[in-house]
Amino acid sequence: MKHNKWLTAPLAAGLSAALLSGCGTEQGDGAASSGDNVRVGMSDEVLATDPAAGYDPGSWLLFNNVFQSLLSFPKGNTEPEPEAAEKCTFEGGSKVYRCTLREGLKFSNGNPLTSKDVKFSFDRALKIADPAGPAPLLSSIDSIETPDDLTVVFRLKTPDATFPSKIASGAGSIVDHREYSADALRTDGKAVGSGPYKLDSISDTEAVFSVNGDYQGAAKAENSGVTLKLYGGDRAALSKALADNDIDVAYRGLSAEDIAALEASATTADQGVEVVQGSSAEVQHLVFNVKDPVVGKLGVRQAIAHLVDREALVQNVHKSTATPLYSIVPAGIAGHNTAFFDTYGSPDAAKAKKALRKAGITGKVKLTLWSTPSRYGPATDQELKAIAEQLNSSGLFDADVKSVEFGQYEKDIADGKYGVYVKGWVPDYPDPDNFTAPFFGPGNVLGNNYDNRTITGTLLPKTSASADRSATTEDFNRLQDLVAEELPLLPLWQGKQYAVARDGVNGLEWTLDASTVFRFWEIKKG
Repeated sequence: MKHNKWLTAPLAAGLSAALLSGCGTEQGDGAASSGDNVRVGMSDEVLATDPAAGYDPGSWLLFNNVFQSLLSFPKGNTEPEPEAAEKCTFEGGSKVYRCTLREGLKFSNGNPLTSKDVKFSFDRALKIADPAGPAPLLSSIDSIETPDDLTVVFRLKTPDATFPSKIASGAGSIVDHREYSADALRTDGKAVGSGPYKLDSISDTEAVFSVNGDYQGAAKAENSGVTLKLYGGDRAALSKALADNDIDVAYRGLSAEDIAALEASATTADQGVEVVQGSSAEVQHLVFNVKDPVVGKLGVRQAIAHLVDREALVQNVHKSTATPLYSIVPAGIAGHNTAFFDTYGSPDAAKAKKALRKAGITGKVKLTLWSTPSRYGPATDQELKAIAEQLNSSGLFDADVKSVEFGQYEKDIADGKYGVYVKGWVPDYPDPDNFTAPFFGPGNVLGNNYDNRTITGTLLPKTSASADRSATTEDFNRLQDLVAEELPLLPLWQGKQYAVARDGVNGLEWTLDASTVFRFWEIKKG
């Protein structure tokens, strides 16, 4: 699971200044002549058009709109429902999963889509096993059978009740076996799928999508197409594009300062823009290396947990564009509880001092907090400096902050050089399993040397095997309580999703939810 979509760097301030200064308020001819084609700008790049290679937010945005999966996440829902499939069910537990396809499915090139293409797509992703691809999500597959053109049977290595959610994500994209090599990535930049949209063209700066007339599924397109403008992290260019009415929607990468300024301004509506807020399951944690000579001591970690003021971080650093997080499973995901608040309560220096004294520590604890703003954005340094100040103001710590580039950061974590560092997480699928299984045991994505055999040997296998996800709540609660008690990490905040839209654009509220699926088809202009 090491390739999961880590939270990416947001754009810094600039958008609000451009809009609120009054420039770009005139509606040009472009808006009228564009019809109901929607122009969306975002800061992410689209790193891949081949589903066997992409595992980044930009690529999955393309996959979710151009390709079909057997299942998909309906708007506002975290339970997958049939998409290319007519129905899917587990048989005899959670090791055999059978799907029946819709009749008459076609790819955008007119070729029929059958069970052969489904098997080919999964086998291909696993065989290629691209380092930047989704193969780890599919690792529970043992074999795939296709008894007829409409039937696919997955046999899993171990019980995996989260399998439906995994294949409802971009990892489950179905490709045409006539168009793709079985053992090599496609390199021509084209994409042939059966989803609601066709990819007409793509470059480093723009991807053009049109509605797929051959699509058969649950989605209904509210526009004639989408032009996706790619700004590659250039915040000034994205700001100018929205201010100049070159795009209708700015999505992903807006900074906390931008959003806060726009929401607070009485003139935002007069500028012809609207801030649209949605739910999100993106999270950020403060991670502790449990073998570190300082934070390897539970008393030190407990003291930190008693001192970190999440409310202050969210308000002062993130301008209320996030919410405090008190467990590893975020709000909106089944099984969420508030284990860390229940265990540590509100910030309390007296309790922090008591935890240190109980551990035999009487002097100030010297500590370095490690940051990587090149990955998680400029607010990361501000956040960790604020945490260091919270620790130091108690008189119990002497904490500072150091910042390095992401490549060095990851290498140093792997080498065990850091005691305290930050990690962000964007889920692959909205199930508590995706906020727990990757974080624990040998080789976990946090790299913090934490292993709890009750979690890895009992709770995770048990919850993974339960096809009734509501029946896992008690075990996930126990898992969260254990993590709060042993403190291999400290949850900090849960993000919100935002988009800024020009007047006349509707439906964005159905594209911003915990599934992280940006649904082109829900956006309507005019």
